[in-house]
Amino acid sequence: MWLVCTRRCGGTSFRAIFAEVTVDASGRYQSHEVVQPGYLCARCGAPAADLGAVPESMAEEAASERAAVAVDILCPRCETLVSILPGEDCPNCGAELEVA
Repeated sequence: MWLVCTRRCGGTSFRAIFAEVTVDASGRYQSHEVVQPGYLCARCGAPAADLGAVPESMAEEAASERAAVAVDILCPRCETLVSILPGEDCPNCGAELEVA
């Protein structure tokens, strides 16, 4: 994790927004748990960005961009326009279709 202020105020302390704190009967701190990532800059109150998550996010985005895209093709057997993913057959007649 590498948190930075989105306003670039130079703050180096951050406050967890969604944290559960457990205290004993006298109110003394026992433990805490961050239930959802979300932080604010303690200096100016702006949302904080986790730059440590950027490489993972970029890899996920690149993988989604490489996903197969449906193509509209005119089936040579039944002569209907069908939308298929590469490698699929005609959904109407079952003819093997080739995507160029």
